[in-house]
Amino acid sequence: MTTQKITIEPVTRIEGHAKVTIHMKDDNTVDHAYMHVNEFRGFEKFCEGRLYFEMPQITPRICGICPVSHHLAAAKASDALTGQTPPRPASLLRELMHMGQIVQSHGMHFFELAGPDLLLGFDAAPEIRNVVGLIGANPELTVKAVQLRKFGQEIIKTLGGRKIHPVFAVPGGVNKALTIEERDNILKGVDTAVETLKVGLQIMKDWAAKNMEDINKFAVFPTGYFGLTTPENGLELYDGDIRLISQEGKPLEKFPVANYLDHIAEHVEPWSYLKFPYYKKLGYPGGVYRVGPLGRLNLAEKIDTPLANEELKIFKSLNNGKMVENTLYYHYARLIEALFATERVRVLCEDKDITSTDILNTRKNYTGHGVGVIEAPRGTLIHDYTADENGKLLKVNLIVSTGHNNWAMTNAVDSVAKTYVKGPDVSEGMLNRVEAAIRAYDPCLSCSTHAVGQMPIQVDFIAPDGTIIKTLKRD
Repeated sequence: MTTQKITIEPVTRIEGHAKVTIHMKDDNTVDHAYMHVNEFRGFEKFCEGRLYFEMPQITPRICGICPVSHHLAAAKASDALTGQTPPRPASLLRELMHMGQIVQSHGMHFFELAGPDLLLGFDAAPEIRNVVGLIGANPELTVKAVQLRKFGQEIIKTLGGRKIHPVFAVPGGVNKALTIEERDNILKGVDTAVETLKVGLQIMKDWAAKNMEDINKFAVFPTGYFGLTTPENGLELYDGDIRLISQEGKPLEKFPVANYLDHIAEHVEPWSYLKFPYYKKLGYPGGVYRVGPLGRLNLAEKIDTPLANEELKIFKSLNNGKMVENTLYYHYARLIEALFATERVRVLCEDKDITSTDILNTRKNYTGHGVGVIEAPRGTLIHDYTADENGKLLKVNLIVSTGHNNWAMTNAVDSVAKTYVKGPDVSEGMLNRVEAAIRAYDPCLSCSTHAVGQMPIQVDFIAPDGTIIKTLKRD
């Protein structure tokens, strides 16, 4: 049996690098498929020995796509470690920056990363199934999409001085107040951003109506759902307690973020460096759960902004009131969250305290341990720091959004491969669907593994005797 190798370009549309192996049966159907994340995770270890107040500037370097999430989670963990509760205006400003991050990240994912699949088709030629192809197919929409991302990035830049790796949150607050002029400039962009998201939502609904067969067979499976919520179990992206519900939507736990280790543990598989978190009481894999947009909307009983709340009602009706388990609906949930974040920008900017200069609490009640949790675009992000009496970090634990979703992504890859991949002639469109199973979760593999170097996505087709039949690769 010979090995055939096919190289496909361009680089796949995810943040980071992965490998998929598909094990084939003698009848050319799929036996099992695995997603491998095969870089060593070491970021926590080399943070040991650093001073806690450096973490809001160190941890954003994990990723250039979601540095704001790490920046704010690190600041929240530092607040808890030093006992410095930020003044209300500082918390409002941090949340405003976070809403900018949600808008720019979700907008980029839907239009630039998932959009080529939805708008051009899973089977479109690779040379056009990308942002350039979108420009050719719909230049007006593509410009709106770019402007939407710019709106979010400008919020980050206004507060933090730059769009990537901002310098803003510090233990006990923030280092810069928002001026009235800056606030007014942010408000000017809200209406346009809302209108672009309405366009995106209609695109998603139209696509779903035409592709319901795929939606209903593309990696549909039950899990629990995990994430922050408001006291009334509403959608929450910045603060709050963690809530966990069962596959059927029944409440399992609601607890302060500092108690996360009482409820979750991490499983290890020999074929991946990325761990598999799960709910302790149900064990592994019975206690696996999903985070991110789909998870958060399954958790949420309401949204505290009017337009997004109306969309949530539609989302809740998709499966006759049952949990929305369809992986492809991550894209719909992502747009609803972006709409909420944009509406929330207006609410925050219209708050009388948003331009206050009371932005830093310097009084310390040092504890030596702090947990900071935030809902990053991809899901629940946990920073956990332990320091000595001098503030030197002794232990750092990071559980990132993509880690929480590891089991779900692996299961989605297996499910999609079994549904769509048929040998011996494997088409590029089949490969793209397997990738799309990963892409729906908008994974940040750099965050989850802290990779050094590059690893392209590679799909190996393995015969029952262990020989490689074919390798499909994106360099």
